[in-house]
Amino acid sequence: MVGWAKKVWLFYRDGFRNQTWGRPLIWLVVLKFFILFAILRVFFFRPALAGKTDAEKSETVGENLTRNRENTETYNLAEKQWKQSSGPDSSLP
Repeated sequence: MVGWAKKVWLFYRDGFRNQTWGRPLIWLVVLKFFILFAILRVFFFRPALAGKTDAEKSETVGENLTRNRENTETYNLAEKQWKQSSGPDSSLP
């Protein structure tokens, strides 16, 4: 098992060592992930459930899952067209 892991490590190490564009591209990918997950998350995607108790969290999640969507569009497969709904009772005659 150890011999196999060493062979895999040497394969990747030698492959990256012989690349001309490999290192800059790897660093570019690492920088991109850092920007996406560290910087954008901190400033734009703040946790919606932070600072709430377990009861408040479950209440918030339950409300978001069961609330009626106002003015949503759905695709009717039988009629093959988009349908505009304006509330919970829009399907009633």
